[in-house]
Amino acid sequence: MVFLDDVGRRVLWSEYLWHRRQHSRRCQQRPDSPSTIDEVTGLTPYIHFGGDARDALEFYADVFGGATQLHTFEEFSRSDGPPGAIAHGYLTDSAISLYGADAGSGEPVFHADGLMFSLLGTVRAATLREWFTKLSDGGEVVDALQRRPWGAFDGQVIDRYGLHWLIGFEEEED
Repeated sequence: MVFLDDVGRRVLWSEYLWHRRQHSRRCQQRPDSPSTIDEVTGLTPYIHFGGDARDALEFYADVFGGATQLHTFEEFSRSDGPPGAIAHGYLTDSAISLYGADAGSGEPVFHADGLMFSLLGTVRAATLREWFTKLSDGGEVVDALQRRPWGAFDGQVIDRYGLHWLIGFEEEED
């Protein structure tokens, strides 16, 4: 898959991942070297769900491992939704970071076109295959997880809560 890298160059995602790994190794080898920019450890999505945040976050905890930390509208003294609705929730001890809440009255519910959550080469191939299968349950496989002409594997799925995932890895494990 071709995409734009951090500086706008067209590259294969496998090349991008290789360069990021090399950069990470260089930074680890020189921990005392001054940095001219702050590096973000990763984006954390915060999703406003349409009344099913508890179910959604529990689903993602099942997919990615970990548990949920959930706080209700009642706990936060919010009156713009049902007392048992989730005012703030997130995954704990999970492979990914994800926050979510039920949208209060007047707040928009998550909807995205042209956006994918990318899990390219983030963990072992077997784990990525398992995640793809679990995310597919009740969702829609947009493009099956399969070997591509350039040798890597990838696929896309829109899960039951409407999040579009791109999952891939470089090579099949033995």
